Amino acid sequence: MTQGYQIRDQHGIHFVTLTVVEWLDVFSNESYREIFIDCIIYCQSNKHFHVHAWVIMSNHIHLIVSTSSPSTLSSNLRDLKKYSAYKIIKAIRTNESESRKSWLMKVFRTNGRSNMRNVTFQFWIQDNHPVLLDSNFMLDQRLKYLHNNPVKAGIVRRPEDYIYSSAAAYAGMKDEIIEIEFLD
Repeated sequence: MTQGYQIRDQHGIHFVTLTVVEWLDVFSNESYREIFIDCIIYCQSNKHFHVHAWVIMSNHIHLIVSTSSPSTLSSNLRDLKKYSAYKIIKAIRTNESESRKSWLMKVFRTNGRSNMRNVTFQFWIQDNHPVLLDSNFMLDQRLKYLHNNPVKAGIVRRPEDYIYSSAAAYAGMKDEIIEIEFLD
C-alpha cells in the first residue's frame, strides 16, 4: 500500500485535487457546489486558510491554497473534506428531488465500508495529490491547468466564462464567489 503524497511544507503554496469517490458527478448539482463553497469560506474565515485559485468541476475540485500559523495545510484539508462530505451527504439524503439518491448513497456506503478510516460513508478519495508550488514556472503551470479545466472539458470556450472558478478574477473581472489571494 502506498503512502501517497505528503505535505512537507505545511505553510507553502500547494496545488491540490479533491476527487469524489468513483468520480461521481455530485457537483453537477448547484446546491452541493454551494455547500462546498460555504465550507471553503468558513475555512478562510476561521482556519487561516488561503485560497489562491480554484475550480469546481462536476466530480473533482482543484485548489491552489496555503495556510498560515497556527493552522497546518494538512489539518485544514482534512477538516474541509470531512465537514464538506458530512454536509453534502446529509443534503443528498434529505433532498427529495435527488433522483440518484439511493445509488449515490450506496456508492458512498460501499466505499466507506472498504476503507477502515471511515465509519459509514466515504465521499472523497483520501489522497489530495498535493504539489508544492515552489517556483514561478510551477505556479504558472498549475494555474493555467486549473483554469483551463472547464475549457478542456468542453463546458466553456474561455476560462473566465466558467462561473465556478477563479479564472474571471485573474482576468480582471469581478469574482465574488470565493475570495482569493492572488499569486504574485
